[in-house]
Amino acid sequence: MFIALIGKDKPGALEIRKANRDAHVAYLKSTGVVAQAGPLLDDAGEMCGSLVILDVENMTAAEAWAAADPYAQAGLFADVQLIAWNRVIG
Repeated sequence: MFIALIGKDKPGALEIRKANRDAHVAYLKSTGVVAQAGPLLDDAGEMCGSLVILDVENMTAAEAWAAADPYAQAGLFADVQLIAWNRVIG
């Protein structure tokens, strides 16, 4: 099942994001469940959140994946939503 993770950064947390980006990207690549991923951008074009499409067995697996993400462990996100998603195109 596909799960969309939408994480919105805490205000002023760009440096936390940058400091943990390499570990986060390595995690994305190593887990084998990421279908698509990329940063959300603010009006100035700066990274301010994340969108990750997970291909996992169930919501419990998505929750475990999200908890182990280096961004989550660094306290980057003010809010994280995990939402079941149905791919129509792509």
